Amino acid sequence: MDYFLQQLINGLTLGSVYGLIAIGYTMVYGIIGMINFAHGDVFMLSVFIALIIFLLISSLVGGLAIAVALILVLIFAMALTALWSWAIERIAYRPLRGSFRLAPLISAIGMSIFLINFVQLVQGPRNKSLPPILDGGFVIPVGDGNITLAYKQILIIVTTAVLLAAFWFVVQKTPLGRAQRACEQDRKMAALLGIDVDRTISLTFVMGAALAAVAGVLFMVQYGVVSFSDGFVPGIKAFTAAVLGGIGSLPGAVIGGLLIGLIEVFWSAYFSIDYKDVAAFSILAITLIFMPSGLLGKPDVEKV
Repeated sequence: MDYFLQQLINGLTLGSVYGLIAIGYTMVYGIIGMINFAHGDVFMLSVFIALIIFLLISSLVGGLAIAVALILVLIFAMALTALWSWAIERIAYRPLRGSFRLAPLISAIGMSIFLINFVQLVQGPRNKSLPPILDGGFVIPVGDGNITLAYKQILIIVTTAVLLAAFWFVVQKTPLGRAQRACEQDRKMAALLGIDVDRTISLTFVMGAALAAVAGVLFMVQYGVVSFSDGFVPGIKAFTAAVLGGIGSLPGAVIGGLLIGLIEVFWSAYFSIDYKDVAAFSILAITLIFMPSGLLGKPDVEKV
């Protein structure tokens, strides 16, 4: 029982990171119908930004409390990553918005390649690492054994839950959220009603990047190492999570992320780590056969 509960905690931790990244995919797709394949590399960029800022803060203010340092890292990482995403939307996506549907997709793939090579050129091909951050946790007796609930795992799970609630409130209860939902339903009609569609789309990219930055900081805290290639696999799995949960649904993105994380961890723990990705994508395929819109997604309605 203790082994099962330990893997459950590990799966929720991993799935929370996937869920935060997946929200960025689902928000952009919900409004402009585009899959931003560069989003995973924006996440990777945010991890590098967080790592560099953490090292700078540690060297300049050595005795600073870890909580204060992490808050500063989070603020700067969110701001700089959001700025990058805003620039990407303005340069790579906005000029192609009225063109044929494959053009933004090709541009997104090109931007992904650019970000990978840019980080590799600036930071070098080797992994960057940090000493352990936020060590320790609770040891909870369960039956004849114990489970460990690390402080960093609590931080990741609680942060994901709080941000999901906050973003749901923004989308459902604020003027920006109403503008986003209007653009999702009909961009032309939203523009006729006075909504600044370009600004709304840019802010959506910024919000998605800010969440990716939070995921990047949590990734740094949990693993302490990052490579320029670390955006591809988490990005693909986060996109899978968004599709599984129902792309366009914020709760669906997080639920999909949690499911992908749990599938990976439990498959690795009880079967073979070599086939954990096969298991995750197989369950995705089976789910989409019976629920084509995902767990919480709504079927597309085509206007004629």
